[in-house]
This record gives sequence, structure tokens and C-alpha cells, in this order.
Amino acid sequence: MSRSVSALEQRCRVDVDLGAIAHNVRVLQERAVPAALCAVVKGDGYGHGAVEVARSAVAAGASWLGVACAAEAVPLRRAGLDVPVLVLAEPPPADYEAVLEHGLRAVVYTAEGIDGLAAHARRRGARVTVHLKVDTGMHRAGCEGAAAPDLAIRLARDPAFELEGLMTHLATSDEPSRPDASVQLERFRRLLGRLRSAGWRPAIVHAANSSGLLAHPDSHFDLVRAGIALYGLGPFTDQPWSEALRPALSLHARVSRVGPVRAGEGVSYGLRWRAPRDSVLATLSIGYGDGVRRALGAAGAPVLLGGRRCPMVGVVTMDQLVVDCGPGATVRVGDTATLIGRQGREVVGAGLWAELLDTIDYEVVTGIGPRVARRYLPGVRGNRLN
Repeated sequence: MSRSVSALEQRCRVDVDLGAIAHNVRVLQERAVPAALCAVVKGDGYGHGAVEVARSAVAAGASWLGVACAAEAVPLRRAGLDVPVLVLAEPPPADYEAVLEHGLRAVVYTAEGIDGLAAHARRRGARVTVHLKVDTGMHRAGCEGAAAPDLAIRLARDPAFELEGLMTHLATSDEPSRPDASVQLERFRRLLGRLRSAGWRPAIVHAANSSGLLAHPDSHFDLVRAGIALYGLGPFTDQPWSEALRPALSLHARVSRVGPVRAGEGVSYGLRWRAPRDSVLATLSIGYGDGVRRALGAAGAPVLLGGRRCPMVGVVTMDQLVVDCGPGATVRVGDTATLIGRQGREVVGAGLWAELLDTIDYEVVTGIGPRVARRYLPGVRGNRLN
């Protein structure tokens, strides 16, 4: 979601470094060559803002965009982005018209979905470009491998369709030591060989997600689908090709109150946290209504204030949270706290939140709420909330 500077920005904001997005595209494209790069901007660009991220990614060299549903593609088209947009899940009937109207590539994998989309295209006198998705072992979406040849022949012969691509999705490519991704890729190659022997040679073959792109060069084929890596995040922290990526998102909040607390006094709802010594507390204008989960307060997640790490204390409330700045701290109302990002030499990453919450950084960044203002920067800037 994109917003200009507003009153909300005086509470809290996300900064999105579009220079980092462009940098990451170049790093990923270099690793993917000769495959083309599809920038996946589903989930409002993983919480970063789909339109702005898509513009930067395409300008930096991404030649495709990926979304979860047709509704996510419409703003991209309205923003003037005319590159191929791949809808990664088979569209339901309510989305058929948008697929046709906006010239979207549809992923298909069920007989029912193919029938419905074909009937709608015929009524419109239109043709739909589709990619057939095959389940090679993830068991979430895609046709069974045994059914793929018949579906491919049907799609190739139906004038309602232009069958452009064949694809699959890898379940464990973020765990390179496991053999499952290699097993899936071997199944996919065997199927591709059978289809080619039957006379269909797909123009575009693709299997790689971000971790496939980075850890499995044999998964690249003609197109790679970069999701979380596009944003400088992901499962790999100790590889040179991962270290080259730059996180694009930082999260900041305004200090709305500064006050003392005495040893033994409680803080926030339930007074569950008790100060172990006299200290200075700062209240931040951000809470679980903005995506800061209550469990982060219980875990004492660090917040950066004045280049120092200060723990969250007490219960995170809907609109506010409290941090312990330590005895004698010189924090002031109006100062900027960084919850995700960098101040000076200190860094708090989305990955740390993921560890504390027993989740993944994908969920952290997509969980940042819509009332958090987004600010788009061409490169790294300062963190003041003004």
C-alpha cells in the first residue's frame, strides 16, 4: 500500500529502499542468467508495496511479475506496467473476466478450472495464455504428473488457450542438504521429456523460487520466480550469494512519551513486567494493530533508540508499546525508534523477529498493518520521523 506523507507517518512508518530492490534484482538476475526473472509481488509486495516494488524491479531488469490472484494484478496494469503478469494460483470463476481484460497469464491445473476458463474465453471470443502447473511432490497445487500429458494436449488443441508454459514448485529448496528438491526436479524433467516426445515443446519452463534460484542452479530452466529474495530476505544467511542481497524494509515509530519507572513498579496491562531497577521508559506509537505481535514484548525484542538496543517490556497493546531505555537515558519525545532496520552500527532484522516468534520473515513483513505509512526512498536515507 502506497501513501504520501500523512498524519499516520507521525506515529509509525515503513521505509522501503527502492535502491535495494533494484540492487537485489541485479544480483538475482546475474545468478539466474540465462533465465528470465519474474519478480513476485504478491501480498502487496510482501508488505513493501506491490506497485512501487514492481516498478523498481522492472526498471532494474525483471521481465515478468508474479501475483497470487487477479485482484493483485489490476493495480499493476493500472499503474502502466505492461510486462507479462503471471497469476500463480488457478483463477476462480470470479476472476476470469479480469484475466481476460488485463491480459494476464493464468496458471491452470484442474479440469474444472480449465473448463470454466475456456467457456468464459469462448463467450468473449478471446484467447487466454496459460501455464500448466504440475505437482511433483509438494501436494499443495498442480495436476498429478500422470494427468499432465492429457491436460497439456487438451490445452494445446483448444483454440481458447495459448499454452505457453510448464511449471512446478519446490517444497524444500530452502534446505539444500535434503534430497527432496532434486527428486522433484528429476520428476519434472522426466515429465518434460515425455511431453516433448509427444510433440509439445513449452516455450517457458520454470520451477525455481527464491531458494531454488540461489541454491539449485539446475532448477533455473527458462524463468525464475524471485519472491522473498527480491526484498533482501530469506532462509540463507551464510552464503556469499545471499550476503550480497540488501533488505529493503525498515520499520520505525515515534517516541510519544518518556518517563521514569522505579524498581519493582509494573508496566502496561496486567503490570506483568516489573522494573528490576530504576530506569527510563519510552512509549512508542506502534502496537499489535500495526503488526508488532504481543509475543515480541514477552520476549523482550530489541528496539533501536539513539543507536542503542533497548528491550520491549510489558504487554504490547494495540496502538502502543513500551521499551526500557536504561538508567539515565536521554531519550526525548519525538525521537525515532527503529524496530526493524539499522541505527548506527546496530541492526535488528526481520529474521530476528521471526526467530522470536517461531515463524519466518515472510510472515513478519507481510504482517505489518495497513495503517503504517509507507515511504519510498531511492536509496538509504535517515530515520527521523519528519
